[in-house]
Amino acid sequence: EDHIMRESGKGWFYWDYAYGIKADYTTSAGRQYQTWNFFYTLINNTNVIIGKENDWESSPLTNAVLGQAYAIRAYAYYFLVQFFQQAYVEGSDKPGVPLYTEPTTKETQGKARGKVSDVYTLMNNDIDKAVTYLGKAKDEKWSREHESYIDYYVANGIKARIALAQGTDYSRARDGAVEALKKSGLTVLPVADFLGWNKKLSANSLWSLEVIASQSENFRGFFSHMDADAAGMYAGKARRLIASGLYDLIPNTDERKIQWWRAPMDEADEESGNSMVSYCQLKFRFSNPTTRTGDYLIMRAEEMLLIAAEAECRLQQFDKARGYLKQLEEKRDSNYATRLAALTNAVTYSDNTLDKPKTLLEEILFQRRVELWGEFPRVFDLKRLQLGFDREYTGSNHTEVLAMEPADIDFVYPIPQAEFDGNINMKDSDQNPM
Repeated sequence: EDHIMRESGKGWFYWDYAYGIKADYTTSAGRQYQTWNFFYTLINNTNVIIGKENDWESSPLTNAVLGQAYAIRAYAYYFLVQFFQQAYVEGSDKPGVPLYTEPTTKETQGKARGKVSDVYTLMNNDIDKAVTYLGKAKDEKWSREHESYIDYYVANGIKARIALAQGTDYSRARDGAVEALKKSGLTVLPVADFLGWNKKLSANSLWSLEVIASQSENFRGFFSHMDADAAGMYAGKARRLIASGLYDLIPNTDERKIQWWRAPMDEADEESGNSMVSYCQLKFRFSNPTTRTGDYLIMRAEEMLLIAAEAECRLQQFDKARGYLKQLEEKRDSNYATRLAALTNAVTYSDNTLDKPKTLLEEILFQRRVELWGEFPRVFDLKRLQLGFDREYTGSNHTEVLAMEPADIDFVYPIPQAEFDGNINMKDSDQNPM
């Protein structure tokens, strides 16, 4: 809805943007298989570690290792159940994904699809164990050696994400987010201080992945697909744009507008070497285009503030919700106090996603769209909020114009054919609607 692929050709994700990848489920090169295989590989690896739980003596290190394993397993199922089924609110009894809690081999008999509610039960149990183990490790003075490790605060952030997606216990979402925000030294940064989103040691980062020159993915990496100014990379020929409908809702006093290119040109000025077009993203850039490096920020303080704000709003603790919003927006918009004061305390939101926010909840949801653009799947929010979208509006800059109804079947990936071919407990009738 908010993230546009302007060209195909060099744009590996153009047909994802066009919702035209359904048929890819039959091949191992398709998005469905790649997603399924990636997260189930993580799950199997963590199951190997968790299987040793009763064999190890308690120590700061074993607590940290087990805590991270449980957190990663919860994190993997969090993505799988959202990619391969509608949101929890649409039906907790709907088929979820197969649940594995022990290591598998080629001799293992595959599992049937569990219910969505079963997947969330496992995720919640896993992340609670992760928080407990990593809390013990923290108290025993264990500290992570690298920003890519999951610690107590990151585990609480994952807990908050899961609870927000489930939407049945907002106090749990709030508690996870608030605990994550207690990390020493963590702070909200002005956008200008970390524009590029590529530094693992940013003071607002809870969890990040470092990319070093010898392991750079070069033209295959994330920044190659995002940074249109980097010579020889895909983004220069397949530009990533913000949707004009969302951009126009952002006040001119909001400094986040510098994250997208706006100039008189609507087409690339090829003669000057400028690969930018109007609305082109500037948020994600290589930190070093020569070595093709730039770190990946996976979780930030700003997201936790927004989760805490939404949770408090849902719990009708409106003053607290406003307080969390203010912590974020005072670093974003010089006129935010005026905007915040004009909002009505309400837990309602419009089904027109191009409406200007009028209620507090609408404002929080709008801020998620702006702050987390390109980082967090907007489709996950659309699904849990039971919203659709329409790309055909006056002034739209979408290159693929379509409309999606709430709980549209195209919001859900088909299960890869390889799972049916290798799992006797998966029947043809278990496939998601096409």
